[in-house]
Amino acid sequence: MKNKPSGYTGRILRVNLSDKSVSIEEPGDKFYRQYFGGTALIGYYLLKELKPGIDPLGPDNKLIFSAGVITGIPCAGSGRSGVGSKSPLTGGWGDSQAGGFWGAELKRAGWDAIIIEGKAANPVYLWINNEKVEIRDASHLWGKATKEVEKQIQDELGDKGVRVTQIGPAGEKLVRFACVLNDLIHAYGRNGHGAVMGSKMLRAIAVRGHQALPLAHPEKVREVAKWLADNYKVLSAGMTAHGTSEGVPVLNEDGILPTRNFQEGQFKGYMDLAGQTMTETILVGRDNCYACPINCKRKVKVGPPYNVDPVYGGPEYETIAALGSFCGINDLKAVAKGNQLCNAYGLDTIATGNSIAFAMECFERGILTKKDTGGIELKFGNAEAMMTMVEMIAKREGLGDILAEGTKRTAEKIGHGAAEYAMQIKGQELPMHDPRGKVALAIGYAISPTGADHCHNMHDDEFAVEGRAMEGLKELGIQEPLSRLDLSPAKVRTFQCVVNWEYFRNCATICMFLPFNHSQIMQLVNGATGWNTSVFELMKVGERALALARVFNAREGYTAKDDIIPDRLYKTFNSGPLKDKGIGRETMHQAIQTYYKMAGWDPEQAVPTKEKLQELDLEWVCSLDD
Repeated sequence: MKNKPSGYTGRILRVNLSDKSVSIEEPGDKFYRQYFGGTALIGYYLLKELKPGIDPLGPDNKLIFSAGVITGIPCAGSGRSGVGSKSPLTGGWGDSQAGGFWGAELKRAGWDAIIIEGKAANPVYLWINNEKVEIRDASHLWGKATKEVEKQIQDELGDKGVRVTQIGPAGEKLVRFACVLNDLIHAYGRNGHGAVMGSKMLRAIAVRGHQALPLAHPEKVREVAKWLADNYKVLSAGMTAHGTSEGVPVLNEDGILPTRNFQEGQFKGYMDLAGQTMTETILVGRDNCYACPINCKRKVKVGPPYNVDPVYGGPEYETIAALGSFCGINDLKAVAKGNQLCNAYGLDTIATGNSIAFAMECFERGILTKKDTGGIELKFGNAEAMMTMVEMIAKREGLGDILAEGTKRTAEKIGHGAAEYAMQIKGQELPMHDPRGKVALAIGYAISPTGADHCHNMHDDEFAVEGRAMEGLKELGIQEPLSRLDLSPAKVRTFQCVVNWEYFRNCATICMFLPFNHSQIMQLVNGATGWNTSVFELMKVGERALALARVFNAREGYTAKDDIIPDRLYKTFNSGPLKDKGIGRETMHQAIQTYYKMAGWDPEQAVPTKEKLQELDLEWVCSLDD
């Protein structure tokens, strides 16, 4: 084995489902220090091994699951891992992250990543028991809900400690925004990786590991872990008490709670959906990810007629907004049911809510009729219609079969001006954060290689006031907070620093909700690996990951012309705190151009220049087209 650092297993598993072959790669220390894991590791393999123009749902696509250096270490925030492929939703770069326990179990089994190739002749699942790898028949699991499949796999293997990541029936039916789920409730939500997994006839990957993860300086890791244990009750009190939807009232007050397909920024029934209301009504328990005491995950239970099972958790903020205010619905119990349906079928709740809200607006504007909906009164506020459409999308029935293609393709199919109401970028639906009230987020939506994404982005409100977020930036030379509505070159500079760091998080991989600063995360990396890394080096890892993704998209035909936001986001609100305020079209264009220059990207192709790639130690990328 090549020299490998602590904090990693040093082994990558490659499984070809077409010929049922299994092989092992041992990249070595230099590779891990350059690519870390997560997004960057995925980018390395996808860019090197995929030919441009392949069918995302064909056997030539590859599905890569990757942990990072932080995954599995004994500290909060270490439950995350990533998955990537060519996206069937956008036709370009795709990667997504999820928490839970599966990623940590993968490393305990002795693997840093899994590369899935080819396509099985019949449904299969992968069983990884430490170093033993089996491809097993999954015909008896095909078509079943995720809860049933997880239980059957654990019963079949005789071990309740087996961790399962899987798709649901939506992935089997190749819904373009189908997701992959860890432990039933932690979703690799964006970009449609569930459809890619379904196209390969791979229903699940079950993992059991018993190996201790070696740490170079465990005392350094313990120091940061203890700091979190001593402070999370104060720094993360709201997250523990009310989960990610604790911020619903604040977003509504600020005028940026996405409502009725981004037509409005405030919702009359917002408190009915807030995390505080969930805590007081349907919450029956809290859950966590590996090694984390914060317990931000919700468990809810609802009786007839909804019958919501707490095994499927409870709705996170994105789901609360996507199936709630975005669809004009303030029935928390119905939203909880919609969340359960998405987890049972394996659907990205963001794209699902977007697609339904899009269809609702088209229905109210007369573009869709009852003939198109199968008699459903598909209007904003109709909770029954929302829940019915979730099932129709997952099963590809009626209008749901069209919506399962994503709003971009659906709008192109139905025509009659529907594209104006499709809230998507590069084919991916927008998350539940309105950039009209935090405008650097709009740059992030536009330039994101995955299409609109909120996780590798900047949320301006965190950097508009003094606090822990600004403290972290000051060690990078960003000394002053800036208004949420500022789009000056100074804001673009701040945006660039923040985004490069967020990409590093997705390489490491570490939860974005933990209150660690840059230096503490650096200490975790050094404690795990024994390296003497710096915040600068870690920022470069993030920048390298973004560069790989942008080059991938350029090979698939994307240019600067695709770095845009929907026209609706240039329209100002008629009421509320943001009345007559918003994003100026020319100001936005100039901000994106400024970012290209700061990042070292070609202004027309929107891809890193040859010199920038060389500076990032990615000279091999320059020769890919030779």
